[in-house]
Amino acid sequence: MTNIRDLAKIAGVSVTTVSRVLNNHPYVSQEKKDAVSRAIKESNYHKNINAVHLSKGRTNLIGVAVPFSDHPYFGLLLKGIANESLKNNYKLVLFQTNYEETRELEALEMLKQKQIDSLIICSRICDWKVVEDYLTSGPIVLCEKTIGDQVSSTYIDHYKSFSDALNYLFQKGHRKIGYCIGRRSGTNSKDRHKAYRHFLKERQLCYRPEYVFDQCLHFEDGSEVINKMKQLQEPPTALLVTSDQVAAGIAACSKNEGIAIPENLALVGFNNEPIAQMMNITTVEIPLVEMGINLLRQAVNKAITRKEIDVTLIERESV
Repeated sequence: MTNIRDLAKIAGVSVTTVSRVLNNHPYVSQEKKDAVSRAIKESNYHKNINAVHLSKGRTNLIGVAVPFSDHPYFGLLLKGIANESLKNNYKLVLFQTNYEETRELEALEMLKQKQIDSLIICSRICDWKVVEDYLTSGPIVLCEKTIGDQVSSTYIDHYKSFSDALNYLFQKGHRKIGYCIGRRSGTNSKDRHKAYRHFLKERQLCYRPEYVFDQCLHFEDGSEVINKMKQLQEPPTALLVTSDQVAAGIAACSKNEGIAIPENLALVGFNNEPIAQMMNITTVEIPLVEMGINLLRQAVNKAITRKEIDVTLIERESV
């Protein structure tokens, strides 16, 4: 492979001159520029990008780890991240983890090996102790509430937003309230469950484990929720659903099963996705694009910061 020494020999100039031409240095005569350009064309020379990155100490690449790239929640986060990356002249390296630790570790290893400048983890699967081992490798930004000053984060107070939504349903007269969640193990999921247990205790309501439905991520999961509810002697009269997609699936299946919404079952979704507006589902609006923009800014900046994003309850016809 041709290197700059070869180019210098072909062009009849010094290595320093070749380097200046390649890096658009202003103080090079047109004659020498033309000679180097001819040498590049004759030898089919290409820059060693890895060497350029090493010399500059950065790649202008930012890693983004998401569990699912086709899920509307993460799609909107990615929209904000991608739009802001263009403004800052960065390119993205996407890691779809499917909530598999090994895939998230691959992203962390790329950070360690300086193949990316920083890493945004939109929904963490690895234990925090694992992530800690990579803190010296480069900036890591999380989409969750963090403690301390080791990483930057942009987050929703899921404990508070869940509590507010539960109390809203209580004020509407509901006492048998359940909730649907994607997974139980995540940091945000644990905060939601704490809010749920505290709400029940405060309102002197009985905890029913069968009112908690997990693995609820997509529209089609809504029918599974209804099927499980039909098997209960005392099904919940209201559900707090952490995804508008799932809430829409529940609403669609309920109609087929003759379950009237909100008369027989009230629904509160999350995110305020277009499907919630189309199906008149009450939802908690999370400004995901705004969150994505801030995540990218934190990935670019060296200072460690934390930003809480406010949410808004949007009332429609499902409660």
